[in-house]
Amino acid sequence: MGRDGNGILLAGRLLLAAALLPAGIAHALNPSGFALTLAGTGMPAPNAVATASIVITVFGPLALAAGVLPRCVGWGLAVHTLVMGLLLHRFWDFSGATALVERELFLAQAGLAGGLILGTIAGPGAWSWQGWRHGMRAAPAPAKPAPKAAAPRKRAAGPRPKPARAAA
Repeated sequence: MGRDGNGILLAGRLLLAAALLPAGIAHALNPSGFALTLAGTGMPAPNAVATASIVITVFGPLALAAGVLPRCVGWGLAVHTLVMGLLLHRFWDFSGATALVERELFLAQAGLAGGLILGTIAGPGAWSWQGWRHGMRAAPAPAKPAPKAAAPRKRAAGPRPKPARAAA
């Protein structure tokens, strides 16, 4: 993949991270409010789920942007995004304008999950932590300098020895 492809993959990772990180930061600033929202959906252990979700939505996008463990992070964020969309944007429970808004928010979550899956399948590209790490590992070792040529030996003075003849 050339420079353009690596740049596009980097831009995609940054845009996906930018779409997910603000929600993670907002939840991190008000974890009890987020846990109450989850409790309102009937979620068991809402405090534990809120804490896990905050960790995923803050550190996941950062890891995604940097290209750290891109396949694990991408799949994890895609699943998390879909599950949270199903929990928090249950448009089928509403009617009228509220149902339209909730459906649009759910479809946005599903679109993000689709983008994360596409990014996971495409890989992070060379402009990522993983690309840098694999590039360093695959780089050939520097060639050893050639040994200095030994000075030619001086022959002893006198006649050359004759090669031995094979017996007939």
